[in-house]
Formats: sequence, structure tokens, C-alpha cells
Amino acid sequence: MIIAWVLSLLVLISSLIANLERMTTLEIISSNTVVAAGKQFIAAEKNLDQCERDFINIANHANSPCHLQSAGKNLWLISTKQSPRLEILVCHDEKTGVVNRLNWRQQFE
Repeated sequence: MIIAWVLSLLVLISSLIANLERMTTLEIISSNTVVAAGKQFIAAEKNLDQCERDFINIANHANSPCHLQSAGKNLWLISTKQSPRLEILVCHDEKTGVVNRLNWRQQFE
């Protein structure tokens, strides 16, 4: 009777250890995914900043990392080509050449 009780405790402990290993593995994968997504988001934001600074030259540049689309009078939508897709709405003052960011959003697929 005692041997059966000890064996059941050993089986219980081994299943607990197996579950802890699975949970730890999933947590590591989750952390790595969050870090990778953060790096991709920062890279996309840097691309948008670069496109916003070089706004005048983007229309003539075929290898630009961004799409440029008119959204009305002096309003332009600039979006990244790679994932994650970020989009900003900017107002371009033609007299002064100043580009002001009005808002941004992330496009989900």
C-alpha cells in the first residue's frame, strides 16, 4: 500500500515537472516573439521617420521604403511597405516646406 502511494506521488511529481518545462518553453517563445515584434516595430517607425524627413524626395525615389498617397489638399498618407505596416498622415506646407505629422496607425491584415 505504501509502495503504491509513493509511486503515485512520483508520477504526480514527474507530470508536474513536465508541465513546468512546457510552460517555461512557451514563456521563452513568447518573450522572444515580443522582442522580435518590438524590433520590427521600431525599424518600421525609423523608416517612416526617414520618409517623413525626405518627403520631397520620396515621390522621385523608386527604392523608397514607403508608399506615398495623396489624401487631400496638402495631406499625404505615408505607409511602410514591410510588416508591421504603419501609416502616418502628414500635412505638407508648400510655402515653408514643413511636414507635420497629424496622426499614425498600424494597419492590420
